[in-house]
Amino acid sequence: MGGVHAVGVEGTGAYGAELARVLAAAGVCVIEVDRPDRSRRRAHGKSDPLDAYSAAQAIASGRATGIPKSRDGIVESIRCLLVARQSAVKAKTQCINQIRAMLVNGPGDLREQMRPLTTGRLIQALSRVRPGTDLTNATAGTKMALRSLARRHTDLTQEIKDLDVVLAQLTAQAAPGLRAKTGVGVGVTAQLLVTAGDNPERLRSEGSFAHLTGVAPLPASSGRTDRHRLNRGGDRAANNALYTVALVRMKYDPRTRAYVLRRTAEGLSKKDIMRCLKRVIAREIYRELTGPNRATNAA
Repeated sequence: MGGVHAVGVEGTGAYGAELARVLAAAGVCVIEVDRPDRSRRRAHGKSDPLDAYSAAQAIASGRATGIPKSRDGIVESIRCLLVARQSAVKAKTQCINQIRAMLVNGPGDLREQMRPLTTGRLIQALSRVRPGTDLTNATAGTKMALRSLARRHTDLTQEIKDLDVVLAQLTAQAAPGLRAKTGVGVGVTAQLLVTAGDNPERLRSEGSFAHLTGVAPLPASSGRTDRHRLNRGGDRAANNALYTVALVRMKYDPRTRAYVLRRTAEGLSKKDIMRCLKRVIAREIYRELTGPNRATNAA
């Protein structure tokens, strides 16, 4: 019997995360494998032994080479906090939408009373509204529901602020150089760190990071036509973070504005220029994520 060369684990970002952590802690080389494609499943069936055999084949043939995220450091903490923040933001948006819908469908006098108020003043006013004791009355029931939603909105606002403070501290500690870049705020830094993981050295080149974030243009040439098309794959949240950086730089960074003017004069469309900018930004961010400062501060 031979020794264990490597172990293939499917779903290292979900149900297989703890298994991957335990194996890595035991000194076993863990390789991330994709699930078998549908044609193979149709031909050979689906069972745990067959999936295990397929994973072993993928590693032995060299088809699977991806190193999973370690999920054991500061970036994992940032990921969990970012998930909580995104959930709170989503709930807050849903809350204010429900308030406005209830006002539209509610009593006319209450609607007219709240109409001129800004969102902040509206929440304050509804938080102090007194519904009365007779909740069989539709107006009283509506007021009580609006007060509950307004207080929930206030709690969610404070929750988001608290999470922002912690995320600002952790991202500054994990990647101070990245935070110093133009257009890279707390949210962008957090998302890009989560995309790279606690072990960014698993990304073999800046080209692999570009593919991971969906900014590596895909060839779409035919005959004498040489062109590329937009890459719609990769981590879309990371792609959106790079898009945010590009937008900020197009508005405030003199070098980027000069670049946009030059490329526009060459005949490139705004979409093409944005694609080029995101590719350049990805290269710059990759150097920060894998540089010595990132490794030292994340240790």
